[in-house]
Amino acid sequence: MPLNLLNKWKMRHLVVQWEEKFSGQINVAKNLLRSENLNSSKMPAVVMSASGGDKQFEGKITIYVVICGIIAATGGLMFGYDIGISGGVTSMDDFLEKFFPKVFERKHLAKEDNYCKFDNQNLQLFTSSLYLAALVASFIASKVCTNYGRKVTMQAASIFFLVGVLFDAFALDLAMLIVGRILLGVGVGFANQAVPLFLSEIAPVHLRGALNILFQLDVTIGIFVANIVNYFVANIHPWGWRLALGLAGVPAVMLCLGSLIIAETPTSLIEREKLTEGLDMLKKIRGVDNVEAEYQELVHASEMARQVKNPFKNLMKRSSRPQLVIAIAMQVFQQFTGINAIMFYAPVLFQTMGFKNDASLLSAVITGIVNVLSTIVSVVLVDKAGRRFLLLEACAQMLITQLAIGGILLVNLKTTNEIDHSIAIWVVVLVCLFVASFAWSWGPLGWLIPSEIFPLSTRTAGYAFAVSSNMFFTFVIAQAFLSMMCHMRAGIFFFFGGWIVLMGLFVIFLLPETKNIPIDEMTEKVWKQHWFWQRFMDEEEDSKEAINKEGK
Repeated sequence: MPLNLLNKWKMRHLVVQWEEKFSGQINVAKNLLRSENLNSSKMPAVVMSASGGDKQFEGKITIYVVICGIIAATGGLMFGYDIGISGGVTSMDDFLEKFFPKVFERKHLAKEDNYCKFDNQNLQLFTSSLYLAALVASFIASKVCTNYGRKVTMQAASIFFLVGVLFDAFALDLAMLIVGRILLGVGVGFANQAVPLFLSEIAPVHLRGALNILFQLDVTIGIFVANIVNYFVANIHPWGWRLALGLAGVPAVMLCLGSLIIAETPTSLIEREKLTEGLDMLKKIRGVDNVEAEYQELVHASEMARQVKNPFKNLMKRSSRPQLVIAIAMQVFQQFTGINAIMFYAPVLFQTMGFKNDASLLSAVITGIVNVLSTIVSVVLVDKAGRRFLLLEACAQMLITQLAIGGILLVNLKTTNEIDHSIAIWVVVLVCLFVASFAWSWGPLGWLIPSEIFPLSTRTAGYAFAVSSNMFFTFVIAQAFLSMMCHMRAGIFFFFGGWIVLMGLFVIFLLPETKNIPIDEMTEKVWKQHWFWQRFMDEEEDSKEAINKEGK
């Protein structure tokens, strides 16, 4: 029998006043109210409490989920290939002679300052303009993600990226080159917004970390492939650089075609009120029919999210502060490890230390191999050892290697000399150890943790802040690194070492462990239990807001 208006009014007020005490029963009442408004094609649900008990959702890792994960993660290939290809192309003589003739001239002056050969703002703009565009695009991608789904956002990413590739591969002047980089940046912004969310939402909770890290694994594979391409095309004159930039279209085509095959996530379908499709898709990706508990959790989270009219404004609330601070801090710290300074400009860096062009590119290939293999370590360990252990171990290893590299260069690399080859080899070894520790920690976890800590009501908006923060600080490092190296010289490695100390303290005191915790239970099981962040979980404030909404 339908509920009459009086009963609806009573039940709504009962929800507000007694939610804490009778959360299970109230959620049932909420769902009865909602079922009155759903048409017959949508599945009504009796929602279990999102805060109640340690529920075990049924499900297994299905072939379909693996396929979807692999296809979606090709967005990481696009990002990684671009990171790797930029440094190699900017060290190629043909490229420099056409677009940056002043840098080309300085590079071949024997007595030019070792640390300042490549200090050129336009050259740095070639690399960094992509990340500035990605920063802006991530906020647009957030809206697209929420309103149209993760799948459509990934399709848009691949199209923008492909157009950017065409501009760069056929560039006739610096303006055309930069326009291409900006379009690539829009593609990266859309992909980096959608892919980690997609992977976190389709993964079973006990494998969420490993599946999400497929994105970072593809980033490292992209960097490695780019380094190999740079090595082989460097001697193809005068168009080797065009081939290197044009091959960036391959992962974009893979994502574009693959996105036609993959499914939308159940979370996104339910969020957009496609309840029947969401339930069917949840059964498909979990490989079992008994998904009622997880389905009800998603419906409940979706209902709460739907009440938030402005998720970006909601992010500014006190109760959203822990997730927002952590999401942004992870991006700041990820970039200030110094990793992108090394990965962007590895060939340039090795040339600075006296390696010839081919040798420097080969050294970059070696670091690329280390990057890929070490990311696989993270896939294996992240859901066993946990997020905090990997981050803290890496802080210690990165600090030691950064200080060692800085010390060696400070003593041995002066303004115009070349350091001894055996010492240079040790620098490459230390760079590999640094890259390894980053690749199993701050690299993948910088994307994983922000994708799993936000509630559905602010998830895409919160993750947009994470992506945009990452792109902004990537832009800062890419634009500033060569100039910083010119002015700070070997001291730049001590600069990054100081940041690594801050990162370690942040993890020890402010970053809670999130492994094996369902995304929609983070508030109860993580934030309300943390010694510091629990003070921001002001239930009384939220209850007053709910009462005001009901009164209206």
